[in-house]
Amino acid sequence: MTSPAIRRGTPAFIRANVAFFLSAFSVFASLYSVQPLLPMFAQYWVRDAGTASLALSATTATMALALIPASLLADRLGRRTLIVSALLLTAILGCLLPFTQVWWQLITLRTLMGISLAGVPAVAMVYLSEEMDADALGYSMGLYIGGTALGGMAGRVISGILSDFLGWRVGTGVLAGLILVAAIAVAVLLPQPRQLLRDPIRLGELWRRCLASFSDAALPWLFASSFLLMGGFVTLYNYAGFRLALPPFALSHSAVAAIFLVYMLGSASSTWAGALSQRLGRRKVFWALVAMQGLGVAITAVPSTPIVIAGLAVATMGFFAAHGIASAWVTRRARIGKAQASAIYLVAYYLGASILGTLGGFAWTAWGWPGVMLVSGGAAFLALLVAIRLVFIAPLSMPESTPEPTSMD
Repeated sequence: MTSPAIRRGTPAFIRANVAFFLSAFSVFASLYSVQPLLPMFAQYWVRDAGTASLALSATTATMALALIPASLLADRLGRRTLIVSALLLTAILGCLLPFTQVWWQLITLRTLMGISLAGVPAVAMVYLSEEMDADALGYSMGLYIGGTALGGMAGRVISGILSDFLGWRVGTGVLAGLILVAAIAVAVLLPQPRQLLRDPIRLGELWRRCLASFSDAALPWLFASSFLLMGGFVTLYNYAGFRLALPPFALSHSAVAAIFLVYMLGSASSTWAGALSQRLGRRKVFWALVAMQGLGVAITAVPSTPIVIAGLAVATMGFFAAHGIASAWVTRRARIGKAQASAIYLVAYYLGASILGTLGGFAWTAWGWPGVMLVSGGAAFLALLVAIRLVFIAPLSMPESTPEPTSMD
């Protein structure tokens, strides 16, 4: 017998929201904690910037490739089981990271972490939509997304500052210990799902739904924008630390890590951009926000610390606002296979971070900051062309989406 949905204000509601906030925080803190440490890794392991970036790129790449398989696994193991297992495995791998003795061991652990991390974003939204009452769903979704932003920022800042004073082994170890505590809390707090048995989707049906996304006029362009925007954004931040540690900036690792606090501006920008797109329409707003990210990249060319930080802030606001509109646009356009369309968008998102992020490292080694701007700014320019193309694609007749057949849910 199916139990009632989780209603707002109940103990189960509080437990579920705390658990999901901790889950989101842990995933994105783990994923991005090494980003401010890339200059340290390059120096400690005697690697160039492109090779050092594999500490992040290997994780985002395997996470991207594991998202859809993880969603299939969830139908067999159960969504709660997958979330808890993924967090515990991620925490254990993170605890092993400080003990690595050679470079390939660190990359292997970060690669495995990408696979384990995929278990949470692959099913988190589905779990919430299935278990939460309609009146509680919006609040819970917002809290989960807030946890992703705060986790990504805190993981960078905590690991960066601790590593500056105590070394990267202590910095990553302390963060892994915090994530292990959070994973245990999630295992205790997260309510059991109402339906323990799921009807797993067949591979043929999964393939049909994925192909349906590419038959739409707009969705492939939105997937391309996801790849380009995220790739350019991650490239910018990956190598900003390398640049700011050198003259004429000569910032400490702590100061470089603190720059990630501008992520708070990005989180705020996604809110007002969403409201603006509701009034003016996505097509009229999206291209301007993509251009804003490109403008931020251009501003960083000025060799002044305040101006570089201002450029990062402008690019961050443009990226988060554009990403928020594009991800919502995907779910509105998808008539068949909403979950699969969203998964493809995320696959492109993390592949962009991996491929362009690594390419930017080799550009930094060859040409310095102009090389990074070539990759990051070039990605923003191509994304702007994609956004302009989207302006001329006719909207779907209302409603823009149709419900999935119940037998396929």
